[in-house]
Amino acid sequence: MPIHAQLLRHATEAPEKPALVIDGRSLSYRELYVRAKAIYRFLQDLPRSNRRTLDLPGVEKLAALSLGNHIGFAEYFAAATAFPNACAVIDPIMPAERIERIIERLAPDVLIVDDNAGPSAEIARRFGIPVVAAGAEAFDLASAEGEAELPVDADKIFLIGFTSGTTAEPKAYYRSREQWRRSLDRGRVVFELEDAPSTMCPGALAHGLALYALVEALDAGGTFHSIRKWDPGVVARTLSSWQVERLVAVPTHIAGIARAWAGEPALTSLRDVLTAGAKLDRNGVESMRRLFPNARIREYYGASELGFMTVSTLVGGEIDFPIERVGQAYPGVAISIRDPNEKDVGTDVPGTIFIDSDLIADGYLWGDDGQAFRVTEAGATVGDLGELDANGMLRVIGRAGGMMISGGNNVYPAEVESALKACPGVEDAVVFGLPDAYFGQRIVAVVSGETIDPKILGDHCAQMLGKYKIPKQFYHIRSWPMTSSGKISRGQVERAVVSGDDLVLRLSA
Repeated sequence: MPIHAQLLRHATEAPEKPALVIDGRSLSYRELYVRAKAIYRFLQDLPRSNRRTLDLPGVEKLAALSLGNHIGFAEYFAAATAFPNACAVIDPIMPAERIERIIERLAPDVLIVDDNAGPSAEIARRFGIPVVAAGAEAFDLASAEGEAELPVDADKIFLIGFTSGTTAEPKAYYRSREQWRRSLDRGRVVFELEDAPSTMCPGALAHGLALYALVEALDAGGTFHSIRKWDPGVVARTLSSWQVERLVAVPTHIAGIARAWAGEPALTSLRDVLTAGAKLDRNGVESMRRLFPNARIREYYGASELGFMTVSTLVGGEIDFPIERVGQAYPGVAISIRDPNEKDVGTDVPGTIFIDSDLIADGYLWGDDGQAFRVTEAGATVGDLGELDANGMLRVIGRAGGMMISGGNNVYPAEVESALKACPGVEDAVVFGLPDAYFGQRIVAVVSGETIDPKILGDHCAQMLGKYKIPKQFYHIRSWPMTSSGKISRGQVERAVVSGDDLVLRLSA
């Protein structure tokens, strides 16, 4: 982790301040640092795996964490990312076959788990990889007090992450400490973290949004709050009882908090709400204004492989950005829109989003199919499509691979979803194409919320979209299936429509 010098400073200057609180259980900065030193010594004493074939320059010990949002996550992460170590973060609720493929290819020196009898632990043992259950260790913390301090930053690999792909084998990307150090330094200014605000992020620490929020909070010396298992009511009560100042979450999580806290007093301690992972819509912003009346509402657009790309302020700033845009370029980032030949198309013309930035990941360890993240002379891209206006404000249209062709016309799900989510009474929407003998693909929309009249939904779309973009079928869903990162499981929704699952209800005109 590229913040070991900051951790030592916080442990020295504010030793009893809570570094993190998960489900009411807290860990002070002194406890976090001392335990991280003990774990670091433990890792250094481990024998190195003779099965690892990955080329990881400068990495001596590779620890894999399959911990979920365990209170011990931060201390293991701090130890496992101190030079010359590196850490791979595995989501324990991924399908077992994905975990198996990851562990087999990684061949880490040790796997850290929260459940010694869980799937991750069983898989690691089959491959002869040592397994340690967090919280059950017998570290000598007294001797750790006198150990040498954790090594300061070095520009080497420190993190291996996995994109949430739909295939059996997510892509594995890697990051250097220097990349994150640059990002954290800029973010402290952009997000005004100098006074170390307390932060709540209810997402899974195995995913980029929550993991970065944790590191960001610890870097600034704030208290990081989270929960083991997603429960919007618990999150809302935590925000209220701990007077949390900053919330970082995907829009779906925030919508859940709003529903769980309906009828309760507004959460006035929040000064900042930052969202990512899905585009905010007007209804969502209005809901947040009621729930967090004193908060500045911001969103950013980024990717695990690219880092921050844009940031915008929708409420509470000197400039309130248009709702359909994701903001202007993040400091140190240049954005261009390019055609299939990678020529810059200028403003107000759709194309592939490319960036020039010093926050870009080094690449993939495996899974690079050339269809997503790539770096060329034009810059770096993950294949997202968008357009820039004359003020440099970016509108994201969608991922090239997600484009539907209906009646010979190109239609992007994100555009139709944005229109539907602007309809009064619609909370969220998922749009996809299904095979159709006449249209090639017929556009299908699944919505949640009070509005269930397909004519109202269709008429609303007609006010904002071309006729060929209006869904041919509408379905209603009461509760969205979610991924561990807090996003809607789009594949599960689509499968429910195709199979006639009662998860969704077809709306008849």
